[in-house]
Amino acid sequence: MKKWLLILALCGILFAEEGVKQVVFDLKTGDIGTFEKKVLQGIAYHKGHYEGKLEKLDVAVVIHGDAYKFFVKDLKNSPFKGDQKLAAAHDQLEKRIATMANTYEVEFLMCEATMKTLKIDQSNVYDFVKLTPNSTIGLIDKQNEHFAYIPIH
Repeated sequence: MKKWLLILALCGILFAEEGVKQVVFDLKTGDIGTFEKKVLQGIAYHKGHYEGKLEKLDVAVVIHGDAYKFFVKDLKNSPFKGDQKLAAAHDQLEKRIATMANTYEVEFLMCEATMKTLKIDQSNVYDFVKLTPNSTIGLIDKQNEHFAYIPIH
């Protein structure tokens, strides 16, 4: 009897995962246009596509390179304080990124190693952003969880 219950439980787990897609975006770009198109608009589009097929899309974004600037709360206390284009878009970007995290359940992972190099304090990063020791570890972990890899450089 216990064997059958175990088999049924395992089958339930396998079937529960059916219809779930997973993708990790390797976000390295600091270009606002690319960020908006590939992350803010792109993820919403891809989520809608799979939901329309009654499938789920789990999304993770590993942040490194020039992309740190999109996830800093206070630009004045960051290495990006002189970026006028970013400053003009900052409030809107903050709202849209928070929507990605909260509404679309996007997991944001930031490379902690370069945060230290750039002197970005964790308290100046959005609360929904999780830290990973470095971008390579974050990407390896997600790919070992069977996430498809998509670069945004």
